[in-house]
Amino acid sequence: MKIKHITEISGALMRARWKQTLVAAVGVTFSIAFFISLLGFMEGLNQLLDGIVLNRTPHVRLYNDILPSKIQPIDLTEDYKDHHNFISSLKPTNTRKEIYNAPQIIDKLNKDKRVIGVAPKITAQVFYNLGNIDLNGIINGVDPEKEAAFFSFNDYVFDGKPLDLKNVSNSIILGQGAADIMRAKVGDNITVTSTEGEQFSLKVIGFFQSGIAEIDKVQSFASLSTTQKILGENSNYISDIQIKLQDMTQAPAMAVEYENFFKIDAEDIQTANAQFETGSSVRSIISYAVGITLLIVSGFGIYNILNMLIYEKMDTIAILKATGFAGTDVKKIFISISLSIGIAGALAGILFGFLLSITIDAIPFNSPSMPTVTTYPIDYGIQYYTVAAIFALVTTFFAGWFPAIKASKVDPVIIIRGK
Repeated sequence: MKIKHITEISGALMRARWKQTLVAAVGVTFSIAFFISLLGFMEGLNQLLDGIVLNRTPHVRLYNDILPSKIQPIDLTEDYKDHHNFISSLKPTNTRKEIYNAPQIIDKLNKDKRVIGVAPKITAQVFYNLGNIDLNGIINGVDPEKEAAFFSFNDYVFDGKPLDLKNVSNSIILGQGAADIMRAKVGDNITVTSTEGEQFSLKVIGFFQSGIAEIDKVQSFASLSTTQKILGENSNYISDIQIKLQDMTQAPAMAVEYENFFKIDAEDIQTANAQFETGSSVRSIISYAVGITLLIVSGFGIYNILNMLIYEKMDTIAILKATGFAGTDVKKIFISISLSIGIAGALAGILFGFLLSITIDAIPFNSPSMPTVTTYPIDYGIQYYTVAAIFALVTTFFAGWFPAIKASKVDPVIIIRGK
């Protein structure tokens, strides 16, 4: 049977029930539109939340961990060294927090082609002095240029210039939560006390906000040299080496490699943020499940409409078969009707989904914990449009396949005799 005849008959049948055809196409349109906008919004939200944590997390971190000694005195004795010795209440060894030969390690890492960049860091526990009250705090000594280049430091400093940490001596960028408690403003001087009891006066040059309120209540940033002064250490003192890789997926293997090579503890980003990544994966799965459910529901709508069309057009089908149309021809007619509805709905759904995504992206989003985010996040990835269109066509094909099989088996003699 010629394609022209199939097209003409399919068009005539759709026009005969144009309202139901329109409803089916609108169902596909809205399903695809909401699928695209929902996936784009959820993935945009995932990227935003990932950015809050992962942008500030090194792919591999080198440091000296505080752990009990792996070899105990009893393991060295001749009588028990080959036994399984169970020891309780082990105390950590008196290990140094400083990384030995840190400059040489950093130089070696910078020559590794798998590494984008390396940023040294120092962590100092302090007390923020607020009159007679001392607040717990952590000052991160960083190189502001490298933090900005590799870990998006500038995106989280919303008041002040990060590079002033390097240009202004004895300066600090306070976490917003700590600044609110101390009522500190840019240009104020605050006093901090180290764990050794030494007091230091620091000038506030800006505020930092990570999006996690509990962290911002204690965390602040200073230059490496300022933090070394607070700790009473020399200019070579480094407690952490942060590494950013070309390929983040290589982090676990490279962490093991660096740990064995440099004889130092290493932690990869997957291990450090395993729970967070699990949450992102679950949100994505839920989004896809909801979107696919919408498309399946629209497929059932097409199936019902085609079923009703077959019952109403039994006479037409009988006449077609009586005049020489084969069962496969009738099957092609109803499948073409279903695919026509699916294609029209898919094209309209893609356009409407894009417009809906733009609308969501323009809605103002004001959150004190995320001042750099001004609108709701949307990901415009082409994969969502592709998946939606393919799944819509597959769904509508099968929605038309089963009624088409039923129509192809209609016996024209029985239908005409019954009339």
